[in-house]
This record gives sequence, C-alpha cells and structure tokens, in this order.
Amino acid sequence: MKKKIVLIAALLIGWILLYNTLERLTDLIVYSLLQFQKETSLASTIHFFIYEVPKVLLLLTLIVFAVGIIRSYFSPERTRKILGGKKLFVGNVLASLLGIVTPFCSCSAIPLFLGFVESGIPLGVTFSFLIAAPMINEVALVLLFGLFGWQTALLYMSTGILIAMISGYIIGRLKLEKYVEEWVYKIKAVHSETMEDKITLSGRIDAGVEAVKEIVAKVWIYIVIGIAVGAGIHGYVPENFMASLMGKSAWWSVPVSVLIGIPMYSNAAGIIPVVQALLEKGASLGTVLAFMMSVIGLSLPETIILKKVLKLPLILAFVGIVGVGIIIVGYTFNLIY
Repeated sequence: MKKKIVLIAALLIGWILLYNTLERLTDLIVYSLLQFQKETSLASTIHFFIYEVPKVLLLLTLIVFAVGIIRSYFSPERTRKILGGKKLFVGNVLASLLGIVTPFCSCSAIPLFLGFVESGIPLGVTFSFLIAAPMINEVALVLLFGLFGWQTALLYMSTGILIAMISGYIIGRLKLEKYVEEWVYKIKAVHSETMEDKITLSGRIDAGVEAVKEIVAKVWIYIVIGIAVGAGIHGYVPENFMASLMGKSAWWSVPVSVLIGIPMYSNAAGIIPVVQALLEKGASLGTVLAFMMSVIGLSLPETIILKKVLKLPLILAFVGIVGVGIIIVGYTFNLIY
C-alpha cells in the first residue's frame, strides 16, 4: 500500500510539471522544430491540435482516476438503497446528484431501470437519474473544464442537474406508469450483497486505475477526432462566421440545434472540442450548450434501448420534456451572456 501511495504521489508531481509546460512545449514543436510561421491558418490548426490533445487527455486521466475511487462507494445496488423510499422531489434531487458519480452507459440503461422500478423507486425519480447520469459525466466535465474553464463546467453541471430534477419531477407528476411495459413490474430483481464497505483503500485505488484503463481507452479516439475537427474550424473558418447561424440574433438557432442534436450519436469526448471551435467562431454559448446537451443527454442509442421497457408515449414525453428544458436553458444563457 505504501508503495502505491509513493507511486501515485510521484505520478501526480510528473502530471503537474507536464501540464504546466504543455504550452511552451507546443510552441517549441510548432514554431521551432516544424518551423511554421505564426498567424497562418495551418500553424493555428496544428498548434491547436498538438496542444489540446495531451491537455485534455491529462485532465481526463486525473479526474477519471479520482472519480473511479469515488465510484467504488456507489454501486447500482447502493444507489437503489439510497433512493428507495424517498418522496418525489427529494428523490429527484438525490437521483440527479447520484447520476454524476454512478457508472452509466447506454447498455446499462435497462438493468438500472428494472432495478429501480423493482425497488419501488418512483418513475420520475428513476428518470432524473437516467437523464443526469449520461449528461453530467466526468468526461464532459473534464473536457469543459480543460477547454473553457471551471465557470463553464460548473454552469453545465448546474443546468444539467436542474434539467434532470425538473424533468423527472414533471414525469412523476404526470403519472405515466401505465406506459411502462407490463412485464417490467412482474420482474423480481436479484439483490446482491453490497461489498463497498469491505473494499480497502488499496482496492479503491485499483478501482481508480481500472476506471482510467476502461474509460480513457474507450474515448481517446473520439477526443482526437473531435479536437481534429475543432482544430480545422479553429484554423480555417472565418471569424464570426457561425454568428449568422448559431448566434444570438438567430432566434431559431436554439430549437433547431436541439432538433439536430437529438438524433445524432456522439459522446462528450467527440462533441465538446467541436463546440469550443464553434464558440470561437461566433456561435452563442446558449445555442452550443443546448446542442451539446441534446446530443449527450438525449442519446439515440439509449432511447432505442429504453423502447424495450417503455411504450412510445412515455418515450415521447421523456424526449419532449427534456428537449423543452434544454431549449429554455439555451435561451436563458443567450440572454445572460
């Protein structure tokens, strides 16, 4: 255990040194070794790419490791126990917050949904969790922090939680349980004994390492592709070009961006670098946040998978309520910023 702590401390020192020298190293590579002239489109594109890829991967590795340790305290079973017996509004708040730190992917949507329903957790509370978990994940927050700063990351997290809470509450108040497939309520899930309390600190560190291996291995290619697209926009799209399409003056840009984003399939790793480049070229913050939330929060694969347990009216209500919430957020931030 002592060796692990020493190794982690050494790696953290190395991480800090490398992160703080990235910009100087990028300047050295682009302008000295490759000898590109400053202020040219090609130099700007290459500099953006070489700087952003390692920066984002470094941030992602550190945060995923920390979140992996935190997640070792929150298995799906423990999450169900925490939410079990909670009243609607309190449950919506807790479910939205737990969605941030609980492991989730589209393929786990049905098992989690079945487990929540079988445990007696209200439908609206279940949906608060299903909305928050994919939308406000550590990959999205790390990329937003790395590319835009902590204020934007906090803004995204806060609005995402608000959308999850309010959408789940509305779904709960509408009493849409009749649109859940009948067989769902007949299932008795098998409850396994939770082992979180028995995991040692060494085991939790191992969980953090495994999270890095699993998540970074899955998303690094999307990060590289997303940053490559963003770099192209950064270097070659004229300044303020996007203002006419996604700017504040285009009143229709928010709902249209949400409608375009809903059927798209991407994850935070692929979409956020593109969002950064769009903002640089004149797109408004509210519009691009609405676009990003619709792509990540209303994932087409998740919606298709949920069709196995939900009837069409409930799916349409889910997409419609969350979509309206995202549009309101988009317009609000276009007014503020």
